[in-house]
Amino acid sequence: MIILLLYTSIFIAGFFLVRFGVKRLMQTRADFTSLKTVTFGDESAVRPDRWASVISVVTIFLLWGAFTGSKWAPIHAPAPFIGDTELTYTLEAPDGSTDDATITLRVHKFGEDPAAPEVELGTGFAKNDAEIVSAGRTKTVLFDKNDDAKRRDGAKVVAIDGQPITIGESVSFAEGSVSLTDKGAIQITPSGGMQMEPIWLPPPEKVVSRFMEISTKGYQGFNLWEHLGYSLFRVIVGFLLGAIVGIPLGYAMGLSNWFRGWFDPIVEFMRPVPPLALIPLVIIWAGIGEVGKIILLFLAALWIMAIAARAGVSGVNITKVHAAYSLGASKFQLMRHVIVPNSLPEIFTGARVAMGVCWGTVVAAELVAAEKGAGMMIMVASRFQLTDIVIMGIILIGIIGYGIDILMRIAEKTLVPWKGRS
Repeated sequence: MIILLLYTSIFIAGFFLVRFGVKRLMQTRADFTSLKTVTFGDESAVRPDRWASVISVVTIFLLWGAFTGSKWAPIHAPAPFIGDTELTYTLEAPDGSTDDATITLRVHKFGEDPAAPEVELGTGFAKNDAEIVSAGRTKTVLFDKNDDAKRRDGAKVVAIDGQPITIGESVSFAEGSVSLTDKGAIQITPSGGMQMEPIWLPPPEKVVSRFMEISTKGYQGFNLWEHLGYSLFRVIVGFLLGAIVGIPLGYAMGLSNWFRGWFDPIVEFMRPVPPLALIPLVIIWAGIGEVGKIILLFLAALWIMAIAARAGVSGVNITKVHAAYSLGASKFQLMRHVIVPNSLPEIFTGARVAMGVCWGTVVAAELVAAEKGAGMMIMVASRFQLTDIVIMGIILIGIIGYGIDILMRIAEKTLVPWKGRS
């Protein structure tokens, strides 16, 4: 919640800073979009604000570093308490007499195994104790294991550092909080701060270090580029097969009543079925090898490309069709010069969606059964709680997916320059 509030605050502050500060100091842009008199509601006039993109990425990095204690971040959220601390409990014996004893607590970083501090027991019926606990964890102290007055005989803790306490209540001490269990034992929770432990979210430098290591030494018998290359190969092959079958099917459904009636129930039935739901069936049919994964990706892309092609044909302006016929165009000429060019924008939009679905599907398929691939790398790392490898894999998957989408946009802009023009 705190991270979300910080992110929202930075978003709002960045908006006003760029809108009313930075942009006023820069020269006014002079291009086609800037000459438009109406921009609100016109999608063609909306362009990504590069300042907003830069601030967004930097903000995510800073928040990541701040809440993981990264050495690369200039600011840090409050860290969990590490070190030795003490608290005094007051033990009341069955006869009503009281005695004080001290618990010395050594709080260490996650993954370390330090020795417990040495303390003297003391001379009263309440004896001093020494315990160790990992930062952010709760330690239950059976204080009476060395006391002369036992809980089973009616002894109980009545105060912590002079603060009265009963079962179910919590009191604070210098470096955390203390409560009593329903059995009367002492539960100590050191101050956890606001930073996340590396096992949950490692700092950026650890992820980069792991990236360099796997790039050179590999992981699970294959280097990083082989893992990513196999995943990308599967996606490209599955997508191309889906496009080769799906686009003609979509054209046929858009141009023929018979094809539309025959295939429409099948396409509309399969379209909402998640590709991941087909994994068990594909494994039964084709096994866990490459063929099964490519079939799954083919099915993921097929229905999307068919619907995109059908929508492209259905969206052709009828006046253009009438104009072509009035000029004596044949059906082949109509198809080549009118229907195909006007349907390409929809097909490219469907291709971008299908490629994104295929990329997400292949990673999920590799999570189930694969010897190599980005998903397999993440799955194996998660079993051993190697969160840095998991985060690295997620980042690389996102970067590659984003790169694929950029290439698709460039191809669309190059091959379909008439998109958006009537």
